[in-house]
Amino acid sequence: MDFALSEEQNLIVETVRRFVDEELMPYEDEVETSDDVRPELIEQIHSRAIEYGIYAANMPEDLGGGGLDALTMALMEIELGRTSFALQYAVARPSNILRACKGDQIEQYLLPTIRGERVECLAMTEPQAGSDLRSMKTRAVRDGEDFIVNGTKHFITYADVADYAILFAASGEQETPRGPRKLITSFLVDKGTPGFEVRRGSESVSHRGLQHCELIFDDCRLHESHILGEEHKGFDVANKWLGTTRLTVASHCIGRARRVLELASEWAATRQQFGQSIGKFQGTSFKLADMATELEAAELLVLRAADLEARGRAQDQDFAMAKLYATEMLGRVTDHAVQIFGGMGLMKELPIERFWRDARVERIWDGTSEIQRHIISRSLLRPYEN
Repeated sequence: MDFALSEEQNLIVETVRRFVDEELMPYEDEVETSDDVRPELIEQIHSRAIEYGIYAANMPEDLGGGGLDALTMALMEIELGRTSFALQYAVARPSNILRACKGDQIEQYLLPTIRGERVECLAMTEPQAGSDLRSMKTRAVRDGEDFIVNGTKHFITYADVADYAILFAASGEQETPRGPRKLITSFLVDKGTPGFEVRRGSESVSHRGLQHCELIFDDCRLHESHILGEEHKGFDVANKWLGTTRLTVASHCIGRARRVLELASEWAATRQQFGQSIGKFQGTSFKLADMATELEAAELLVLRAADLEARGRAQDQDFAMAKLYATEMLGRVTDHAVQIFGGMGLMKELPIERFWRDARVERIWDGTSEIQRHIISRSLLRPYEN
């Protein structure tokens, strides 16, 4: 594999890096302190992202998007990962799942979202189901041409600023050799629809400013025209378009680890103890060596998966390996950084404690590390099963 960047890719990386440095990083402390992103700041970043030409970069050019392939998108996400996740949602990369829109949905949801006129959120996770989507309790029961939806979603990112939700709900059952199995349907649900309520969720130690909302559906009536994809085929929609979200998480971890390593290296080179810089002590220098090596290995896994996706050859285990290793790498890198900084690593005056806190959730959302290991091991064992 040759990951030498093209002239266009180098330009995109430089553009996004400048955008992050100038438009996002100056507001990190404000967001961290207030645990909020001001509406006017969201609009400011939103407008600047469009001006920079990086808004909806993942969407096809013929739909008005940037038309970037998966590898170039990964390079972009690595740069965005260097800063606060809460500031990134104003630099929207609409969910690829919206490409399943058809008919009037294209004009009502897909195109306005690509233009930056509407924002979506993805409503999958539930209090009792977690990553096991087949166990979801939210139900959509057909009533003529309508569906009646009841249930609760939680940990839903961007729901507070979104105009509509992409909802996954159990819509029936089918018999399998292992017993009944739930059928899932995905819907497009506008905020303000009767029976649909968004509430602010629990406070989190990770990614301050990013709200984790609850979505309540109480006899919410949806016409069948709001189905995204086909009835009972919600898993097909998810499996086709959502795998790359794990690649996005992995890419962000690369960017964040790079910044942490830079900060730790500078500190080790300038912090004096016992008459010399602490970077000259083997206990510190070896940590830096391990951090750099793991970062490079994780980046190669991410770029490999992105390259395979760009060529139409990626499989679930490729995304799973990238997400598993990159997120766990970030946990080790941030932990080493705290150790290198010593007590100052836990003080709010420096960003290290924030990176350390934020790193923990990466091994949980978009599929836990255990889920990723299950996907990888299943791919290894499948050829030997009868």
